[in-house]
Amino acid sequence: MILLDGKTTSNQIKEEIAQAVQQRKTESKKIPHLAAVLVGNDGASMTYVNSKVKSCERVGFKSTLIRLDAETSEETLLQEIEKLNTDDDIDGFIVQLPLPTHIDEQKIIMAVHPDKDVDGFHPINVGRMTLDLPAFLSATPFGILELLERYNIETSGKHAVIIGRSHIVGRPMSILLSQKRPVGNATVTVAHSRTKNLKEITLQADIIIAALGIPEFLTGDMVKDGVVIIDVGITRVEDSSKPRGYRLAGDVHFESVSKKASYITPVPGGVGPMTIAMLLKNTLLACQNKDNT
Repeated sequence: MILLDGKTTSNQIKEEIAQAVQQRKTESKKIPHLAAVLVGNDGASMTYVNSKVKSCERVGFKSTLIRLDAETSEETLLQEIEKLNTDDDIDGFIVQLPLPTHIDEQKIIMAVHPDKDVDGFHPINVGRMTLDLPAFLSATPFGILELLERYNIETSGKHAVIIGRSHIVGRPMSILLSQKRPVGNATVTVAHSRTKNLKEITLQADIIIAALGIPEFLTGDMVKDGVVIIDVGITRVEDSSKPRGYRLAGDVHFESVSKKASYITPVPGGVGPMTIAMLLKNTLLACQNKDNT
C-alpha cells in the first residue's frame, strides 16, 4: 500500500508555481493576484481562507482578503464582486462558501466573471470542462487528477466508482475521468444516496473516489484487493482521547480499507492540500491568459 501524499505533492506544485512567478518577475511580467471574499465568521471558512493567503505569500502572489460581516446584504456582496470583476490587477478571485442563508449562492457564483473564476464553479467553465475545452477546473477534481498523474496511476480502461454526485466534486470528477485525457479514459459509475447494492458496485471498482460526507462510510469489506482509493471527505468526529475533543475522519475507514488498497489518500494530508495548490495553479493560468490580451 502506497500513501498518495497530498501534502508533499502540493508542496512540489507550489515550488513549481513559485519558480514560474520568479521567472515572470525576471521578465517584468505581471505578478499573479488572487483575491478572496469571506462573508461571516464560519470557523472552517476562516481557516481555509487564511491558508490560501499564506500559500499566496509562499509562491510570491499578491493577495487580497475582503472580509464582510454575516449581515452583509446580497446586493452589497454583488457590488463587491463587480469591483473585482472590473479590477485589472485582480487575476482571479473566490467567494468562500458556504454563504449566509439569506444570500443566493447560485446568484453569487453566476456573478463572478468566468475569466476570473479560479474556483471553476461558473456554468461557463463547467460547460467548457464538459465539452473538453480549455477551462478552469474546480480545484478539488483538478487536484485529484494531478495526484493520479504524478503517482503514475493508470486510469485508462479502469472501472472508476465515484460515491457522491455534488457539483463541486462528484459530477465533474465523473466527466473528467471518462474523457480522452492522460488521466481519463475510465469507465465511470456514479453512486449516490439512492444507489442500490452499492457494495456490489464498489467491489468491482479499480478506483474509488469517496465524496459523500459520511465519516468512515466505505469499509474494507466493500473493496477488492489492489483498489485505488481517493478519500475526499473530512469530518470532525467527537473523540475525548484527543486534546481538542475531536479527530478528523474521511469518508473511508482507513484502517480496514488500507489493508486492501494499492494506493490510498490519508485524511488529513491527502486531497485537502491539493485543492489549495490547484487554486494557485488556476490563478497563475488566469494571469498567463492575460499576457497576450
